[in-house]
Parts: sequence; structure tokens; C-alpha cells
Amino acid sequence: MAWYHRVAGSAFRTYRRARGATTLGVRGLVLDRDDRVALVLHTYLDGWYLPGGGVPRGEGFDQALARELSEEIGLDVFRIERVLGVYHDTVTLKDDHVVAYVVRTDASAPPLKTSDPFEIQAVRWFTLDSLPEDLSPATARRIAEYKAGATGGGAW
Repeated sequence: MAWYHRVAGSAFRTYRRARGATTLGVRGLVLDRDDRVALVLHTYLDGWYLPGGGVPRGEGFDQALARELSEEIGLDVFRIERVLGVYHDTVTLKDDHVVAYVVRTDASAPPLKTSDPFEIQAVRWFTLDSLPEDLSPATARRIAEYKAGATGGGAW
């Protein structure tokens, strides 16, 4: 991971926290028809995450999810099965409210690709019983909630 991505990301998060800005975000627990989950590896964070990102002014949560899935993993055809949960993220020096969705594609492990290699360094399908060791803690919690059939909420 490039050091300048870490420095820039840390500076931006500190700036947002100092401003007191509240942000909105979306994440997709994207599953193929064989229950493999799509995960992303960012250039500016350690570990594997669910794809997603911010919801800008004027964009709905479903629109932001579609845009983020297209940009981060190249997925344009999917259906939203349900809301997994609504969470509050204050861990990375921000005040972020995140809606996580369970998303399904009818294909078996369709090809994944990112349109932004400066943000995403890798995208990959994983089986739910063979997740990467460096899975982010929040991503591990979201997957556990999904596997338990639970609706989540509270802290990200």
C-alpha cells in the first residue's frame, strides 16, 4: 500500500472530524448464486472490506449503492435482497451513518474489476467458510450477522 494514500486518507478523515461533518454511506454484502461474497482491498486501508462508499447530496442510498458497486467491483446487474442493518461508524475519526444491504447476483462468480485502481487494489470472490485472514473487523461482523440471519444496527 502506498504511504501517500495512508497520509492523504488520514488527513482527510481528521479534517472531516474537526469540521464535525456527518456523512452517509452504503455497503453491499454482495453474494453470487453460490453464496460467495465479493470483497475489496483498498489502497489506503489494511484488510478486506465490503464494497461501498459515500452517499453524496442529491443521491439516494440505492443509487449510491449501484454507483459504488459499479465503480469498485464492476457489478452492474444485481438485486437488493434486504437491508442488513443501519450502523454508526465513529471508528475512523468520522461520524458516518452506513446502510448495509444484502445484494445478490444471479451469476456464479461474475468477473470483478475496479474502475479506480488508485482506490481499489484488488477485488475477489470468497466463500463464506474461507474468508481472508485480514478481513476488517466490521466486515467480519456484517458477514456474521448475515450468516445468523440477523438484522444489524448500532456501532459499525
